[in-house]
Amino acid sequence: MSVFPVGEYQARVRRAQAGLAERGLGALLLTTEAEVRYFTGFLTRFWESPTRPWFLVIPAWGNPVAVIPSIGAALMAKTWITDIRTWSSPDPVDDGVSLLADCLREHAGSGKIGMPMGRESVLRMPLRDYDLLKAELGALAIVSDGGLMAELRAIKSEAEIACIREACAIAGRAFDRVGEIARPGVPIAHVFRRFQAICLEEGADCVPYLAGGAGPLGYDDVISPASETPLQTGDVLMLDTGLMRNGYFSDFDRNWAIGRAAPEAVSAWARLLEATEAARQIARPGTTAAALYHAMHRIVGGSEAGRLGHGLGMQLTEGLSLIPGDHTVLQPGMVITLEPGITLPGSGIMVHEDVFAITATGCEQLSPDAPRDLPVLT
Repeated sequence: MSVFPVGEYQARVRRAQAGLAERGLGALLLTTEAEVRYFTGFLTRFWESPTRPWFLVIPAWGNPVAVIPSIGAALMAKTWITDIRTWSSPDPVDDGVSLLADCLREHAGSGKIGMPMGRESVLRMPLRDYDLLKAELGALAIVSDGGLMAELRAIKSEAEIACIREACAIAGRAFDRVGEIARPGVPIAHVFRRFQAICLEEGADCVPYLAGGAGPLGYDDVISPASETPLQTGDVLMLDTGLMRNGYFSDFDRNWAIGRAAPEAVSAWARLLEATEAARQIARPGTTAAALYHAMHRIVGGSEAGRLGHGLGMQLTEGLSLIPGDHTVLQPGMVITLEPGITLPGSGIMVHEDVFAITATGCEQLSPDAPRDLPVLT
């Protein structure tokens, strides 16, 4: 039932265990959907329910141990994981804490237990239970994983990149069909609803993220829910979708002029493409995230979003940010978005985004090519 062959997950565990040895850690404790799925292939939408905690232990040697609610046992058994320990959850008295503590004592020995504690990390278990777990473990301390999980997930395998490429292809086909649903007089909310349906028709498993905007000479922001305001001639429409296929995201957007394209919008579109190309030309191993930011900023100026791109993978945004202060060095296997934004006369904005995988010698664009001319929908 997993997306990848068992060897893919086993290789991830071996890399994690090498990282544990380097950091002097006895085990890795994981609690979030992406982290659990990264090592097991356990793919389910049931994580949308926050009631039950889920745990995965990566020991210093041997295979992972799943400590999970009994409702997930059957699905976990369809993955490559064989050591599955369950309890009946939710349990208001002991929601897996003692079972997890026993597992950690068994596998961590006298070593420290690492957990992700850096940027973007979350606990996803009750704070009270976390305190109870630490008390049960006694001298066996829970400490930072030293960035281990972030390092592992930053470098994608060819199989992971193929999943992201497929998700981007699905989004590209959906964007090609926007002319079926968007024209003057159509409410923006209708476009949003129909576009999500088109994404599913084209092969998406789900559409967890869809944002966008519309307005004359650009839009106000790029994260607002859709309104019932009808599209008007002269508007610029943008849709930004993070659809998912086999547990991996696409994340790029496209822009259209409604009825006719204003010269200011045409000019802004050209500069967005120019900025993207400037960053693409230097996106290779050894370049920093900050260098990509500056390559685009020189052409389009600042961005209210605070960054001009980010990492992408099992989550819509993950890892590095294209900002002046992020000096992460690009490595082969990283997947990033380039997302320049520009302000138009009247304070409207336009944003453009595409997806790229860093290769040994440069980068590969995973999202389909954007049109060179701003497309017009009539």
